[in-house]
Amino acid sequence: MPVEGIGSPSTDLHLVGFFVCAPGNPKIAIKGNRYLMDINPIGLSDRSLGGFDYFLLWAGVAISLAEIWAGGFLAPMGFWAGFWAIILGHLIGNTFMSLGGIIGSDHGIMSMVSVRPAFGIRGSNLAAALNIIQLIGWASIMLIIGGRAGAMLGHSVGGLLALDRFWIVLIGIGTLLWALYTGRPIWKFLQTTAVIALLLVIILMTVVSFREFGGDMLKTPSQGMRFMIGMDIVIAMPISWMPLVADYARFSRKTTLAFWNTWWGYFLVSSWMYLLGLTATLVTGEADPGLLILRIMGRIGLALPALIMVVLSSITSDFPDVYSATCSMLNISQRIRSGVVMWMAGILAILVALVFPMEQYENFLLFIGSMFVPLFGVVLTDYFFIRRRKLNIDALYAVGGAYWYTGGFNIAALVSWSAGFALYWIAVKMTALGGSLPSILFAGLTYYVIARRKGHAV
Repeated sequence: MPVEGIGSPSTDLHLVGFFVCAPGNPKIAIKGNRYLMDINPIGLSDRSLGGFDYFLLWAGVAISLAEIWAGGFLAPMGFWAGFWAIILGHLIGNTFMSLGGIIGSDHGIMSMVSVRPAFGIRGSNLAAALNIIQLIGWASIMLIIGGRAGAMLGHSVGGLLALDRFWIVLIGIGTLLWALYTGRPIWKFLQTTAVIALLLVIILMTVVSFREFGGDMLKTPSQGMRFMIGMDIVIAMPISWMPLVADYARFSRKTTLAFWNTWWGYFLVSSWMYLLGLTATLVTGEADPGLLILRIMGRIGLALPALIMVVLSSITSDFPDVYSATCSMLNISQRIRSGVVMWMAGILAILVALVFPMEQYENFLLFIGSMFVPLFGVVLTDYFFIRRRKLNIDALYAVGGAYWYTGGFNIAALVSWSAGFALYWIAVKMTALGGSLPSILFAGLTYYVIARRKGHAV
């Protein structure tokens, strides 16, 4: 349960609407124009976010060309199998993602700090390092997709506007600035306006899609993709946000508000995006359904809404990656100033986007699932079943304390995580079950058995 009066931020913490100055920040003190971050908990009296804030945040994150593209991967399943894979995959993935946020809203702690009770203080650094890699990877993928879409829309004009790299750099700079300015007074207005504009644009995209493709999508037969593999591709998307969801849930005034609005905001819009991609690819065979829909919009005089979709959706989906990569780095070390880390993350995402082979996108999704599904199987088992939602907050930061284990590592968690990772790939290669459910259940059960035998306490 939430702990009052422990780790409350200093009195110079300012609450600004949508977030406490910036998402993912354990604490932000404003001194002049400087935003300083550290990893202390946020006390209950200093939390300001309500349910609609979370709904808008996660709806905005889900509005993404990457999600439309991922929906296209399910086309070999046919429409109805793909439809049910999308619904069931999001039911499972969203639930685990939102459960990860409960740890943050219960205790006011950031995502990577929430890993410490299970993996140990130093063990959490392994998760943080992997999280940085996947967040930079996600940011780069979003930039590549946005770059291709921008170049396609700018083709008729020519010059720089027809170059992928121009749009990658432009959107990348916009994303970095969005992250750097997050929480300032103008930011809440821009974020809310951007998400509402994007919701209007995807309504237009949906209308255009169904006019073009009609009922033909229902006639396409399955081409042999196993149902559970398709569902793994869906689960991987919300699971990829699990390692940072507590960064935002920790600012909630009430755990239930953060949980359900995170769940519904992402579930509704992400499922919508996947279905757009599935239907477009089923009917046309187009490898990149998002680009196809944007091309059609441009052809019928909707180029401006299409461009709004490209730029704003890339930024609203990308800025949490840049910001939470910074927070993960702070979990590892606070010797480097957070602003410097954020600049490094933003620039690195741009550089990676210029060279990343996008044909590996599907494998990237499966890799994310194989790493973070069993990891949070351990974290959630530890929090909900071993500790019963109770934590020793002081021990989260104490060398030699309850969460120090063996040199800062909990061997039981590492063994369980490794076992879940191995089972994920065995299940993908050798069974019809897919990897996600066997992996998260096996890792959690293995950890539960070991932890109970060792008698781990709060």
